[in-house]
Amino acid sequence: MGQKIGEDRQLRSRLAIKVHGIMEHFFPERRVFLKSDNDTRFIRLRPGTQLVAFAGSALLVAWAIVATAIILMDSIGSGNFREQAKRDQRTYQARLNDLSAQRDTRAEEALAAQERFNAALKQISVMQSELLQSETRRHELETGIDVIQSTLRDTMKDRKAARSQLAELEGSLEEGTGIVRTAAASAPVDFLADALARTAAERDQVVADAQQALLQADEMAQRIEIMKDQNDAIFRQLEEAMNVSVAPLDKMFRNAGMSTQGILKTVRRGYSGQGGPMTPLSFTTRGNEPTEDTLRANRLLNQMDRLNLYRIAAQKAPFATPVKNAFRFTSPFGFRRDPKTGGRRMHSGVDFAAPSGTPLYATADGVVTSAGWGSGYGRLVKIQHEFGIETRYAHLSRIRVKVGQRVSRGQRIGDMGASGRVTGVHLHYEVRVGGKAVNPMIYIKAANDVF
Repeated sequence: MGQKIGEDRQLRSRLAIKVHGIMEHFFPERRVFLKSDNDTRFIRLRPGTQLVAFAGSALLVAWAIVATAIILMDSIGSGNFREQAKRDQRTYQARLNDLSAQRDTRAEEALAAQERFNAALKQISVMQSELLQSETRRHELETGIDVIQSTLRDTMKDRKAARSQLAELEGSLEEGTGIVRTAAASAPVDFLADALARTAAERDQVVADAQQALLQADEMAQRIEIMKDQNDAIFRQLEEAMNVSVAPLDKMFRNAGMSTQGILKTVRRGYSGQGGPMTPLSFTTRGNEPTEDTLRANRLLNQMDRLNLYRIAAQKAPFATPVKNAFRFTSPFGFRRDPKTGGRRMHSGVDFAAPSGTPLYATADGVVTSAGWGSGYGRLVKIQHEFGIETRYAHLSRIRVKVGQRVSRGQRIGDMGASGRVTGVHLHYEVRVGGKAVNPMIYIKAANDVF
């Protein structure tokens, strides 16, 4: 047992000597002399110490290389991200411009169709009046024909009575010349012939007038049928335009969590008088029920009214983006790691990063309720909108509005900066409904397919 332990010790000694020899070969013992005015000293650097120093230096160099590579990769990635964000922004702006052009085109088409529709309605009203006049004239002519026919029948009866009296006179005259009888007979016959001729002429004229009135009525009815077909085409175009225009707006408000009925009611209260911006059509129907065209026209006017109210409401809700220049999103809505303390904290808005001084714009019509320093917000602007909505624009470098000022959607209200509790230049944008913060991207994304 003791012999085995001795052999192990000898083996470890030989291994240690061999390792020491290898270290002596690569890291020979060195001495560093330190000389002063009165004394000279040296420091002995053993192979183990040199190996530790070399390993530490190698690790430090490797760490520096890795850190530099990471920083370079992050810088390259950030540059690519910024370029991608700029490309996305340009694409987004181009899409917005295209959608805006399409919206303007549809609005122009709807306006032109509405003008054609109004002209067609006027023509229909004139045609209806002419048709009623024609019907009245025809009725009068038919009444005149009846009167003439009755007069003719009475005349025929009188002629028969006259002939009977003539026969009686001829029978009673036993004496007299033929000239007397001839004169007595010819006088009533000539009178009756003239009366019959006049009556026949009047009857023929009345019949001709009645036929002319019937032809005019038929022609008027054909024109009305053609006009109805044209109006039906106009109605279809208007209905399609209304469906294309109203449906996206209706969807936009629903996606934003806003009650469409409440929105329409709120906007309608802003009008004075009765009937809102558009009043239903009302035509005289002589006591009859409204026609299908009238009901259809009123339905279209109701849709146009709804579209107009939606257009007004869209200006009063924050569907726009506060930054129109190139930017990048740096922090979304929700819980996140606080950049100052490192703890988990609720972020009640979204952050847009861009160069200092970038123009900032109001996202909806409203009234400025605050324009000054807001503690951690820095320079802060608050705008109160309709529907109980408030927007906040924080960390500004300059404020361009005053308290009580009424602003419009797209109006410049300040410049981007880094005031308040921040780590860099950006805009902190909030939307609050009834005092509670909601995600602003709900409104911005809801309007992507409309504006």
